[in-house]
Parts: sequence; C-alpha cells; structure tokens
Amino acid sequence: MKLRADQTGDRGLPMPLWLQGGLETAQAAIISALLAVVPIVAVWATAGFQNAAFDALARLAGQGWLLIHGVPLQLAVVSGEAGAAGSPGSGLLTLVPLGLTLIPFLLAWRAGRRLARASYTDQLWQALLGSWVVYSAFGAATGFVCRTADVVINIWFAMLIPLIPFALGMVIGARREAGSWSRLIGVDAVDWISRTSQHSRWAGSYLGSAAKAGFVALSASLALAGVLLAVDLFIHWNLVIAVYEALDAGAVGGAALTIAQLGYLPNLVVFALAWVSGSGFAMGVGSQVGPLGTATGPLPSIPVFAAIPSGPLDYGFVALVLPVLAGILAGWWFLREGENHFDEWLSIKIDARWFTATVSTLALGALVGVVSGLLAAGLAWLARGSAGLGRLTAIGPDPLWMGLWIAAEVGIGVVIGYAAGPWLERQQHVDEEAELAR
Repeated sequence: MKLRADQTGDRGLPMPLWLQGGLETAQAAIISALLAVVPIVAVWATAGFQNAAFDALARLAGQGWLLIHGVPLQLAVVSGEAGAAGSPGSGLLTLVPLGLTLIPFLLAWRAGRRLARASYTDQLWQALLGSWVVYSAFGAATGFVCRTADVVINIWFAMLIPLIPFALGMVIGARREAGSWSRLIGVDAVDWISRTSQHSRWAGSYLGSAAKAGFVALSASLALAGVLLAVDLFIHWNLVIAVYEALDAGAVGGAALTIAQLGYLPNLVVFALAWVSGSGFAMGVGSQVGPLGTATGPLPSIPVFAAIPSGPLDYGFVALVLPVLAGILAGWWFLREGENHFDEWLSIKIDARWFTATVSTLALGALVGVVSGLLAAGLAWLARGSAGLGRLTAIGPDPLWMGLWIAAEVGIGVVIGYAAGPWLERQQHVDEEAELAR
C-alpha cells in the first residue's frame, strides 16, 4: 500500500507498516461494529425497544460488540428473591456467543494476511503492533462511551480482552499467508530440529503425533455431538416452534432471536459434548442436564431451550459411547501415522513383546486422553458463563469434570483403536485386493 500514486508512474512513498496496520484494524473494527448494529436497528424499526432513544440504542450496540469479544458486563438487576419488593443487586454477564466472535476473528484473519503480504519477515511486528494499539484503543473508547448505571464496564477489560480473538486471528492469517512459521518470524524450526539428537527427534515426533491424535479425537467427538444436537432439535422441533409462536415476536423479532441463537450455536455444541461425555452441564444454579436425567428449574422462553431432554432417559447412557468411538478413530489414526517410537524403544530394552505392547498402548491411551481432556476443558471454559440474572449465573459444563470424562473415554477408545488397528488395516488391504481382482 502506498501513500500516493500519480499518472507519471511515481508510486510515492511507501506507507509505514504501523500506519497500515492501524488502518486495517480500524476497518475491521468498524465493520464488526456495523454488523452488531444491524439487528438492533431491525428490532428498533419494529418498535421492539421500550427506550428508542438513539444514544440508548448506540450504547446497546457497543455493549453487544464488547460481549462478542468476551468482555464481561456487570448488570445492575433487581433480585426478587431478596424480598417481596425486590432489592438492587448486580450480576455478571459472561456468556459469550462464540459464533458471533468468529466475525472479528475472520476480519482479523483477513487483515493479518494483507499485512503479511506487505511486510518483510523482520518487519511484521511493526504492522501487528500498530494494529493492536488501534484495536485496544477502539475497545477502551467503546467501553468508556457505552457504560451506564445499569451496565458497568471495566475499561481495562474493554481495552485488553478484545485483543485476544483479534490478535489470534491476525497471527493465524499472517501464518496462512506466509506458509510457514519460519517465513513469518524468521526462525527456521526445521534447521533447529536437525541440530538435536536422534532420540530427541523421535521423542518430539511421538509427542507431536500424540497431540495431533488428541486433537483428532476431540474434533471427532465435537462432530458426533453436533450430529446428536441436530437430531435432538429435529425431534423436538414442534416444541421449539411452539415457543416461537408463544413469543409472537413478529418476523423481524423472530429473525433477531434466531440470529442470537445461531450466535450461541458453538456453545450449544460444546454443551452437547458435555452431555454425551456424561459430565453434563448446568442451566442455572443447582441444575444438571445429563444423559442419566435432567433436573432444571424454570428457564427463560428461548426456543432452543425447549429441545433440552427432560426427565429420566432409559437409554441415555448409550451416548457415552460417542467419545469412545472418537478415541478409536484417533488410535487408528496414530497407528497409520507410524510414530510410536516409545513402543520401539521399549521393544529394544525389553524382549517380552506382550509386556512392551501392553505398556506402550496403555501409555498412548493415557497421553492422547490427557490431550483431549485438556482441549475439552478449554472449550468448556470458553463456552460456559453467566447470564447475570437470578439462577442463570451458572450456565454450561464444568471444565474439570468434562475434561476428566473426555480424557477417560477417549483414552479407552485409543487403546481399542490402536489394538484393533492392524486388523482394520489388514481388512482394508484385503478389500482393496478383492476390488483389483474384479
């Protein structure tokens, strides 16, 4: 990008990278803010707000922009449980719509690619620094302008937390454009690894493949949980429609409500993963939704809540098989990767093959299970939160219990998948030979 280009062919002075980063970031911030304004304007056009003043709507849009970036909002509420007349209180809104968080992430991904194309390897930090300073200032200004007596916003949170999804998107986008981390940061990892010992390279390959297998297991578990969520919504579709009809929000109001629910769709998939793991999730303080039964109190009239399985479930325990199946897939994948150097090392040290095969397979199951459990706990921490009102201050799975359940189930599946892998490979080879013979 240049500051000036005229008809003489003189392209002028190159734009400083920090300035280009700031302009790219300002563009991304404005676009994401406009997208947050659109549904609010649509509801306002149908007289859906009691306070239709322009400044109130602008503050609401800014608060929504901060929420999708993960900034907690302190809500001033009236607690009816404190007395008949109610007493003032406050609640923290931390339930982030992860689906809408993808908007600033993707905009940052685009900006990161553009900045990587405009920078040399040792200059990219200038563009990134300029962009992050501008985005941090935008967040701080939004928090300062949009705070009210009813919604308290910590300025430091508004300044720093939006940088997390934005900076992550920029780094991933820049890495995608550069093609490798060595081109991005100027460090050749391959050359560094080549200078290490052979044992270190084998250990690194083993641990790296185990980490990838853990990611494969978690991805497969999420996919299976998403399919189960879709089936559950299909089965309870009549109840979901009944809630829409009871709300009678109109076409625009119904569309805005649907967009909000779609924004929380990734959260719901993580909730479904917690359900199939057996750990379950909470829909309010003291509630529990799991495959062995559901016990919740009164819930808000949100259509998707009508699809929550209720009462005792005679065959709910069957859902626990899904993470195990994902672990079987991960164990087979690891076998095909061919990086079980721990098993090779044991075979060299100990002659008893039955012992070395058992120990190495169990160690692999434990290692992959731990990786999947840690990733699942991280997802649970991101997806859970508080709605800031009444009992709904605890929504979502418990990260510790979800991580433990996923680790155990995936570990069992990995052991089965790795042990059965040779038979699966042999069967696949036989099928290929039979196909060629035809």
